[in-house]
Amino acid sequence: MTNRRSFIANVAGLAAASYLPNVFAQAAPAAAPASTEATFARVQRTKTLRIGAVRGAAPYYNKDLASGEWGGFMIDFAKSLAASLNVKLEINETTWGNSVLDLQTRKIDIFFGMNPTPARREVIGFSEPLFSNAFTIVSKKEYKTWADLNKPEVKIAVDIGSSHDQMISRVCPNATIVRLEKADDATLALQTGRVDAQVLVWLLSLNILKKNPSLGKMYVPMPLEATSTNIGAPKEDDKAWVEAVNKWIVAERAAGKIKPTVLNNLQKFSGVKPEDVPPQIPL
Repeated sequence: MTNRRSFIANVAGLAAASYLPNVFAQAAPAAAPASTEATFARVQRTKTLRIGAVRGAAPYYNKDLASGEWGGFMIDFAKSLAASLNVKLEINETTWGNSVLDLQTRKIDIFFGMNPTPARREVIGFSEPLFSNAFTIVSKKEYKTWADLNKPEVKIAVDIGSSHDQMISRVCPNATIVRLEKADDATLALQTGRVDAQVLVWLLSLNILKKNPSLGKMYVPMPLEATSTNIGAPKEDDKAWVEAVNKWIVAERAAGKIKPTVLNNLQKFSGVKPEDVPPQIPL
């Protein structure tokens, strides 16, 4: 959702500061400088996997306000990756907008749940797809195809600059696209009747409908349009880290763990049952 704001200034000095405790904890030989040490080498040296997590983003991420404990399917994936590497997991709170900067400045080693847009690929690295996230429509009226939506009289709300915006602009150029600052603003526009439909990936569609069924229903227009949910990593010449992450993804998929991890958290945090997910949606 996994997708969001412009990147802030270059603050590479912060990266060096974040490594100092680990550097001085080592006896000999001296650790490589923080700015040049490859991510996989750092994870192996410190025995720590540092991830970013977003508060209030269930079922992706969720922080319990009472206990401070993190949950969500991205946290479950991170725990699995850490266990496969035999390292401890360190969770650092961030935002969707700051996650790219955190990777660039090496504040974190990895961020789960990022769409690999061309602009992002310029500044950070990416894993292979973790799973596919199909685009859907939330509306009171049924739309069977994207062509049904591709008309000037159809008003469609999106959060500006998101993957939702990019997809609908490409697929439905003739529709009246209402671009708003946040996905919540687009949902409000739908609720108040300013627009006919809202574009969201299926996870978010089911989530908002469970909270507010009066918005309508989720429809999966054909042909299927989808984006991939990947894992972001620092951009570096050494490919060992991305290769290690890709190896873990292959193992998780082969073991059949991806889909149940997503669906279990969707039910836990949103009350969406596995049978609520349309069969044409891939995972």
